[in-house]
Amino acid sequence: MSRQLSMDTLRQNFWKEEYLREKMLRCEWHHKYGSMVKAKQKAKAAARLPLKLPTLHPKAPLLPPPAPKAVPSKVPSPALEAPIRSEMYPVLPATRALLYDGISHDFQGRYRYLNTRKLDMPEMRYLFPITTNFTYGWQLGPPAKQELVSCKMCRIESFFRKNGAFALLDPRDLAL
Repeated sequence: MSRQLSMDTLRQNFWKEEYLREKMLRCEWHHKYGSMVKAKQKAKAAARLPLKLPTLHPKAPLLPPPAPKAVPSKVPSPALEAPIRSEMYPVLPATRALLYDGISHDFQGRYRYLNTRKLDMPEMRYLFPITTNFTYGWQLGPPAKQELVSCKMCRIESFFRKNGAFALLDPRDLAL
């Protein structure tokens, strides 16, 4: 943007008054609406704060009723006290035996075990869907084979352009 060269005293005073008038308008607007704008900003900031939920403390396990002292009891092993909660069903013994038969380098052992487990449907391996992505394949069943109805030449003729890649488009090919 080029500067105006015909800047005389009259034009300078005009711009000076315009600048002062805009400045006064801004000050008046701030005095009139400034408190409302600040209140709205505070309300928006308060709405953006994350909701803080109360913390839940774990409940103490209920103690079993005291056993009579007449019968001496065996000390329970730690493994029996806390049963292992797994997300998966237990593996069949025949499948587990694949782990110990050979090495993965020879496509046996762990390699064969994992490929065998992979063939099972997710419902047969897991008790419930663990992640939300599991729901896409959960209880899907075996894949259905889709057969093509049309012949190969029909698909080729309908897919490719008849007038070449760089030719002008036929008006009948354009969707309006």
